[in-house]
Amino acid sequence: MMAHLPLLPILIPLFAAGLALLVEHRRFGMAPQRAIAALSLLAQLVVAVMLVRSVSGGDILVYLLGDWPARLGISLLVDRLAALMVLVSLLLAIACWVHACAGWDRRAPHFQAFFQIQLMGLNGAFLTGDLFNLFVFFEVLLIASYGLLLSGGRAGRMRAGFHFVSVNIAASTLFLMALGLLYGLLGSLNMAEMAARIAVAPAQDRALIQAAASLLLLVFCTKAALLPLSLWLPETYAHAPGSVAALFAVMTKVGLYAMLRILSLLFGSAAGALAGFAGPVLLVAGVATLALASLGVIAATRMRVLASYLVLASAATLFIAFALGRPAATSAGLYYLVHSTFAGAALFLIAHHVRRHRHGDTTVAGLSARGWIVAGLMFLVAAVSLAGLPPLSGFLGKLALLDATREHPEIWLALLLSSFIILLGLARAGTRVFWKQAPSASEVARRQSEVPGRRLEVAATVLLLGYGLAIAIAAAPLLAYTQAAAAQLAAPAQYLDHVRAQTPTLRTP
Repeated sequence: MMAHLPLLPILIPLFAAGLALLVEHRRFGMAPQRAIAALSLLAQLVVAVMLVRSVSGGDILVYLLGDWPARLGISLLVDRLAALMVLVSLLLAIACWVHACAGWDRRAPHFQAFFQIQLMGLNGAFLTGDLFNLFVFFEVLLIASYGLLLSGGRAGRMRAGFHFVSVNIAASTLFLMALGLLYGLLGSLNMAEMAARIAVAPAQDRALIQAAASLLLLVFCTKAALLPLSLWLPETYAHAPGSVAALFAVMTKVGLYAMLRILSLLFGSAAGALAGFAGPVLLVAGVATLALASLGVIAATRMRVLASYLVLASAATLFIAFALGRPAATSAGLYYLVHSTFAGAALFLIAHHVRRHRHGDTTVAGLSARGWIVAGLMFLVAAVSLAGLPPLSGFLGKLALLDATREHPEIWLALLLSSFIILLGLARAGTRVFWKQAPSASEVARRQSEVPGRRLEVAATVLLLGYGLAIAIAAAPLLAYTQAAAAQLAAPAQYLDHVRAQTPTLRTP
């Protein structure tokens, strides 16, 4: 079983999705689907923890599907970074699933199956060791995200969903073009094999390799919403249901993960003349995206739009950290990635909570007296964390990133100024939402029947905020882990040697 551990995060949600479809009938109700999903999430969480423990000492797990050599077949690979991303996505998914079980999964056809397929795509994207299967898992998670986003949607959500689908189809087309060019130039799409061949590429092929890699990075920047490819994100996330938007908080991180993997492995220190490719351009674009996101936060008139721009700001901050190409900045960025995923998702759930309690058709509305204290406290914790104020995880992540960029005063200025603008935007939103009058007595009475659902929604939000508190309390071991992961990325020789040395265990007679 341990030998097959890297495959389980893909197989478990795949089979769970199939079982959920089998019991998807009115006469069964939602209980069997939810039970299957709960068992699947629990099993995936156990596997994710085992993966983190297996690689925390520096080992790299390689799984050869079909027992083909890595250069010819499909390989799955688990190092510190991949294991961390799988664990973060599973922890986020558990909270989002609890929130969805408050009632949204009843209104969205095939929700539980789509949810499991989404997890399969996320886990596969983090674990795959070759670019073609990265494309495959991107498509798997995107197809599931289309279903989750558009289910039960009206005009606004359908319009935003159409933009989301169109952008991703265009990005997928460019992805395939880039893969074809790279395969024609290098003869392989296994990332370890590609890295070895790029390092010794002849001078006449370098320009074509850069062109193909530029297309590839363009795709990843689209997925991660880097300016000017970020215009699709705010309205798309703002129109998604609360639990779906919260799960989408990790979607931009998939593009960032892929970009980090490509920059550190294919164009890292061992890439020869192509080392450091595209880093300066991404750094400038990251700063510009951070400026746009900060202005979007302070201009937002709806809390869901504000949460969307905060996701964009976190992605921009991570672009800055990863584009520097320094282990200290990468380590700080990985810690900030964990923080921003949980805190950003929590704000989407809080925005959903506020919207359920509002009255009238105004864009900024008050809460019932019953929900005011709970929602206000949750918003306060999330806002303090997202603004980067002490003592929560946002402050620790920003502090680590500032410490890693002491030689770049322009980055200090961008980070501090954006944090100040975001703080103003969050304070403005909190004032406008939580100082309004409560709805009428009839509205409060109407909400009494929704108490069980509200409790699940609040529990899911508190769980996400609890993750943030946990990573603040356990900042030292988590930062030690991210430092080790960044050091492993900065020295890819072990990765390359380990993957290329893997041979099939079976022998033909």
